[in-house]
Amino acid sequence: MAADIPWPDLIVAACLLAGGFFLFVAGLGILRRMHASTKAGTLGVGLVFGAAALYFRNTAETAIAALTVIFLLVTAPVAAHAIARAAYRMNVPLSDRTHIDEWKGKYGRDGEGRTNGAGTP
Repeated sequence: MAADIPWPDLIVAACLLAGGFFLFVAGLGILRRMHASTKAGTLGVGLVFGAAALYFRNTAETAIAALTVIFLLVTAPVAAHAIARAAYRMNVPLSDRTHIDEWKGKYGRDGEGRTNGAGTP
């Protein structure tokens, strides 16, 4: 039965399954670590868009998939950093496993260095 399925379709299916798995892991990973969501999410989206590009085999779809993956590679780490920094400044509690707080006293944890919404003390 598997011999009747063309190889490109098997590769597309494998990429979609792997991409879905990594996107699921990214969803779970955001509960524990911020960088897990960017790394696994970007890999998952890359696999899904790669599968779409392989399935459609069209220059336009391949270019859109490649540009989307490049866009995610550039913006996902910056977005995760911005979200984590905003959470820190809003005094979202740190994890119990956090041992070192390099921003302590600078950005609003202890009341020192706390800023108002405009970024001025």
